[in-house]
This record gives sequence, structure tokens and C-alpha cells, in this order.
Amino acid sequence: MALRVFSVDYHHVQAPFEIVLWIMLASLAKLGFHWSGRVPAVVPESCLLIMVGLLVGGVIYGVRHSAPPTLSADAFFLFLLPPIVLDAGYFLPGRLFFENLGTILWYAVLGTLWNVLGIGLSLYGVCLLAHSSLGDVSLLHCLLFGSLIAAVDPVAVLSVFQEMHVNEQLHILVFGESLLNDAVTVVLYKLFESFLRLPSVSGLDVLLGGCRVVVVGLGGLFVGLFFGLVAALTSRFTSRAQVIAPLFVFLYSYLSYLTSEMLHLSGIMAIVTCAVTMKQYVEANVSERSNTSIQYFLKMWSSVSETLIFIFLGVSTIQDVHMWSWPFVCSTLLLCLVWRATGVLLLTAVVNKLRRNTVTFRDQFIIAYGGLRGAICFSLVFLIDDFPKKRLFITTTIVVILFTVFVQGMTIKPLVELLDVKRKKRALPTVSEEIHSRLIDHLLAGIEDVVGYWGQHYWKDKFEQFNRKYLRRFLIREDHQARSSILRVYQELERREQRGDEEAPPLVDPRSHSRPLLPEEMDSIRRILSRNLQNFNNKTPAYSRHTLHQDATTDRTRKPLYRHQSLGERYTYNTQGEDGEFNGCRRVRAGLSRSHTVCALSPRPILQDSSVPAASAHTGGPVDPQPSAAREEQVSPQHQAPAGRAPKKQLSFVLESEKQP
Repeated sequence: MALRVFSVDYHHVQAPFEIVLWIMLASLAKLGFHWSGRVPAVVPESCLLIMVGLLVGGVIYGVRHSAPPTLSADAFFLFLLPPIVLDAGYFLPGRLFFENLGTILWYAVLGTLWNVLGIGLSLYGVCLLAHSSLGDVSLLHCLLFGSLIAAVDPVAVLSVFQEMHVNEQLHILVFGESLLNDAVTVVLYKLFESFLRLPSVSGLDVLLGGCRVVVVGLGGLFVGLFFGLVAALTSRFTSRAQVIAPLFVFLYSYLSYLTSEMLHLSGIMAIVTCAVTMKQYVEANVSERSNTSIQYFLKMWSSVSETLIFIFLGVSTIQDVHMWSWPFVCSTLLLCLVWRATGVLLLTAVVNKLRRNTVTFRDQFIIAYGGLRGAICFSLVFLIDDFPKKRLFITTTIVVILFTVFVQGMTIKPLVELLDVKRKKRALPTVSEEIHSRLIDHLLAGIEDVVGYWGQHYWKDKFEQFNRKYLRRFLIREDHQARSSILRVYQELERREQRGDEEAPPLVDPRSHSRPLLPEEMDSIRRILSRNLQNFNNKTPAYSRHTLHQDATTDRTRKPLYRHQSLGERYTYNTQGEDGEFNGCRRVRAGLSRSHTVCALSPRPILQDSSVPAASAHTGGPVDPQPSAAREEQVSPQHQAPAGRAPKKQLSFVLESEKQP
């Protein structure tokens, strides 16, 4: 055989070559979408990508006369879903999420159970009515189909809600519910799938299934927490190898997902918990360049995965395995809308009694209407074991996905504008806003501590104290321990701005004729601000109610504060405004109907050796029989005014009765 000068061996590179072509096709489709003028304002990105997939699938089917390649469940759950969930968990707004965690869990757990049982039982009733064509569909099959069709896809929800810029509360409720809803639906799907493989289902099996749901959810939570803490600890020792620091974020998070799937736990819960746990510690340990690399790589990876998912949804629709049934398909569409709407209304009516910021009816409508289905239910339906009506389940799932993405996804933005739903504030928060919000948090935590109410501010303050004393000292490098809270707020705002958030305002007003700042000038301004904030922190310690300096009089026995039980007793306290001296006298009067406070200013000097309290001198009341020596003992030496000091004003608060005896 003669030597070949040129040869082609496609089978050697077939798999990676086709993967690169699919990614290139998806990226070009997304690029063309954003350069298509007014199309993004009318059609969501997910709809256009699905249409591109339908077109590509039709071309492949017409050329090959066979079904195009489909998106396998293993490829979706092991390679495409983890980067999307990791990106959502890493950039999760922690404050909003944990403030609304109770409502999110209420929607995600009880709302999902409501939809699964409602859709499954209703479809079983439809199958009994249409016994001639759907008589071979059992109750467990209907419940299994209800568990997968109730999965609200966070990919579709994110792609639609990020374009509308709805208010923060509505966005976190819909996004958090869709994120945790997947974990619940996958667990319920596997539970009903295991029930189908049993010869018979008893009451004990149902009880064990409920325990399994709890174990799967909590197990994924603890697995993610463990890997998140290990990732934070590992990043502490990357100061001399900053190049590989971002790699640990991806490896540990993906390892938590794979470990949970290996142990049959919730991988979605694991990777979300891991991302939330390691975020604040990893960002403090690695450099700014590493943080930027992590952020951009996560955004790129998740964007490519979302694009591939929608492309393959359209491609996989062109199949020859479809089975049609008008009663089953139309009933599924109607039941998905009805049961979700009723569930949102009923659950919100209960949770609004416990929330300070109630969920309005407009927000409830958007939550119910925003239940978009996507690739999760599409991948789960292919995992069902073969039985006569599996093709009907596949066709119905595709119809529901196309209806929710195209009809609901394209009409939800006009509905938001029609209902005048509150939009998101476009500007990023300033340092002053962040400092004032933290001041309010400290104030509310102190009030809850004083009144003995264990609210969210109380537990948040306890966790912050534990985090500062133990976790940050153990998980963050020593050279990053002494940073002030103001400087950390400033750096966090800088990181948000560097991420290129769409809602962030431009640094320079385009209408202005002034010259934009150069990168060197911006770096100089940042260095000056950081140095000044650090110097200010060294001079003025950051506020924390746990580290306040103890007063010199704390070792003395404090008098307990009593709550007034009746109007028959009256207490009068006189307060010295500048030196903090306290002179108290007690008056007891009977028959008081109502009291009010009278504030008086006295220019008289304070006589330390006087046996008459200042309040008696002003009001003409009786003289306190307490000797002057005992009263002088109550005043600390450092608060006593020197003899030669000028007279000071005295601020007196006297409780007077409207009825003078």
C-alpha cells in the first residue's frame, strides 16, 4: 500500500468534535439573539433557543430519516445541571434568601406535595373516566407522572425573570421555590419509582417513604455543608499558589454533588449548600484576580449549559415515539395551571398571617403564572421504566414544556407591566446604605434580646457572633483577620460592580461631556479609599454590641427594672445630661388617671453635698429622706464634677399627673 499524503479519520475525534460543534452552535445562536434588535424585548431567550433546536432537529430528521440525538438523563443530571445550580447558589443573595427562607420552604415543600398529589389523583380520575383508551394507567403511574410534571425548572425561571427585573422579594420567592422544588420533586420521583418496583405497597412502606424524603433532604444538606467547610479550609493555604485557588471551588462543589448522588441523597441540596457555605470564606482567602476568575468561569459555564439544554429540548422534540391522547394532554395542561394557582393562593393566605411584608395578590399571580417547566421533567420522563403508556407521558411532557415556555414565558412580561408589579431597584447599594442596614440589624437584635424574643435578628446576631469568634478565625488566613467591617462592605460592593451586573448603573453617565476616568485613575482612587478606611478603622473600632467596653460601674449591683403594673405608683428620675449623674426620687400617689412627661432645663449648678434632690427643688415636692452620704456613694468618682467647674444645665424628667391633689 502506498503512503497516504492526506487522510481523514473522523471516528477518532467524533465525540469531542460533535460536542464542540453543539457548543459552537448554541453560542452562535445566543450571540445572534442578543444582536437581533427588538427580538429580545418580545421573545425570551429560551424560546428562541428551543426554536433553533426544533429547526436543527428537523434538518437532521429530514437528512437522516431517523430521530436526531436526544439529551440523555445522565448527561443532563451529571454534566449540565450542576454548573447551573452552582452558579445560582454561589451568587445567591444570602440576606434575602434567609429572610424569606420560611416562605420559600413553605412553597417548595408543601406546595410541591400539593401539586404532586393533586395532579396525580386528578389524572387518575381522568384515566378512570376514559377507561377505553387510558385504562392501563395505574394510580402509582399517575403519581409518578405528577411528581415529574410538577418540577418547576430554575433554568427557565431564571432566563425569564432576570430579563424583567422584578422586585427582590418576588424574584427570591420564585427562584428559591424553583430551586428547592427540584430537590423535592426528584426525591418524590425516586420514591414513587421504588413503589412501582414493589409487588405491593403497605402502610409501613408509605411511612418509610416519608422518612426517606426527610433523610434524603437533610443528608444532602449536611454533605454540602461538610464539603463547603473543607473547601474554605483548603483555600486558606493557597496564598503561595493562587493559580489553582479557583479550581478548588469547582472541584469541591462538584464532588459534593457526586457524593450525594452516590449515596442517593439530594445532589441539588448538596451543591447549593456547598456554594453558600464556601462563598464568604473563599472570597476572603483568595486574591481579587482569583475571585474574578471564579465569577466569570461560573457565569460562562452556566450560560453554556443553559443554552445547550434549550437547544437539546428543541432537538429532542423531533421524535417518532410520540403517542397522542386529547383527554390526557388537555387535562394535564389544565390541571397544572389550576393546582398551582390554588396552591399558591391557599399557602400564601396562611403565610401572610406570619409575615411582616405580605405577598400581594399581584405577586401571587406572578408566582402562580411563573411555574415554567423545563429540562428537569423532560429528563425524568425518559427514566421511567418501559410500560405501554410511556410514549404518551413523553408527548404530554413535551407539550407542557412548550406551552409553559412559549405561552407563559412570552406573556409574563406584558402581564408584569400590565399589573404594574413593583420592579427592582437598578442601582447597587452604596456603602452608606450597607452601614445603615447593619446598624438597624444590630438595633433590632438588641431589642429582641432585651424583650426576650427569639426572632430572626436574634438568631442572625448569634450566628454572626459564632462566625466571628470561631469560623472566621479557623477558615480565613491570619493576614485577613483584622479587616474592618466597613472595608469588607466596600470590597464586596467592588466585587459586585466587577461582576458586571446588568442592573448596575454605568460608572460614567453617557450624556455627560466630561472625560471618563482611566483605569490607572480608578485603581488610584480605590487604593486611597481602602487606605483611608483602614486608617479610620484603626482609630475607631467597628461597632459590635458584643465587644462594647464595660462601664466602670458594672461591678456594682444593678437595680432591677420593674414594669409598671398600675397607675397608682409613680416614679420620678432626674438625669444629668453631660456627666451622666443620676439622682432618683420616688413618689407614691394614689388616684392618678393618666400621666405625662414634663422636661425641664435647670441652669443651676449641682451641689454634690446637698441633701435635697434637684427634682424637689424644681417641683416643690417633699425632700428625699435618704442621707447625702448614701447618695454620694451611688455616684462614681469619675463622674463627679470638679469644684471649680462652671454651672451646667440639668435635664429633668418628671412624671406629673393631670389631676393635682
